[in-house]
Amino acid sequence: MRSTLRFTAAGLGAALALAACSTGAPSTSSSSGTSGGNDNKNIAFVQGVAGDEFYITMQCGIEAKAKELGYTVTTQGPQKFDPTLQKPIVDSVTASKPAALLVAPTDVQAMQAPLQQAAAAGIKVVLVDTTVNDPSFAVSEISSDNVGGGKAAFEAIKAAKPSGGKVLVISTDPGVSTVDARVKGFEDAAKADSSFNYLGVQYSHNDPATAANLVSSALQKDPDIVGIFATNLFSAEGSATGVRQAGAKDLTIVGFDAGPNQIKALQDGTVQALVAQQPGTIGTDGVEQAVAALTGKSVEKKIQTGFTIITKDNLSGEGGQAAYKSTC
Repeated sequence: MRSTLRFTAAGLGAALALAACSTGAPSTSSSSGTSGGNDNKNIAFVQGVAGDEFYITMQCGIEAKAKELGYTVTTQGPQKFDPTLQKPIVDSVTASKPAALLVAPTDVQAMQAPLQQAAAAGIKVVLVDTTVNDPSFAVSEISSDNVGGGKAAFEAIKAAKPSGGKVLVISTDPGVSTVDARVKGFEDAAKADSSFNYLGVQYSHNDPATAANLVSSALQKDPDIVGIFATNLFSAEGSATGVRQAGAKDLTIVGFDAGPNQIKALQDGTVQALVAQQPGTIGTDGVEQAVAALTGKSVEKKIQTGFTIITKDNLSGEGGQAAYKSTC
């Protein structure tokens, strides 16, 4: 297992003391063919949701590495992070018989059978970002250290609020492997620190407006909340809106992901830190493992990429470089 963590608690604490990760149309990079065999140079990428800067950045990494290795890529994604919308896309891709499929499953159980069927059809399946209950059919799984990212989010809040207090998590839906792991990392760290009162997790169904309403309601009930961890891009966007709507002061939000809206919220001071994944690296590694499997070379069954903590203080350097892309 490969790990490239770039977080240090001391560095983050100093940075925070000074300061005190939508929808769109699916995009296609090239046309795909249906022929099998060694001459099949087609890779399909099925995103978790179209228009999300996380998956756009991953797509950029996939396309760049595929071009370097002589493969073409077709990208599709559902309009919502929803297995009922993703499954027909995966079924269609399976019928087209690409050489490999890079996919971010939208549910650990619902996407199990469709992806097993793709593998049974001879397609090399690589799970990127998210996974399923039994990923044994996949040639490789590549994702961030999500438990570590959740723990880092708690440490960020603790650095800003050393006296402790009430903390809340806003997530997407249960059953999504990556966000479940982030919640666990945060929850374990919060419960282990007696100075903090963990209020639990609320689910926004990956909708910023719902997240905003949840945060507004939570602040009406507990106006003394000191920190909120938002587990993905849409949760962070909605949490920031909810804090603004409630007029809350002296509250630290740590968001997971680093799209343009999250960077703006950081610059505006609504969000104090962001946990940025490395989606481009996940995409690059995914292509490398798929091609290795196609060419009979050894593959890494599981790869774990790191993350970067972004604050106002490192936006002009490492932090800004870790921000996600809107286009390739």
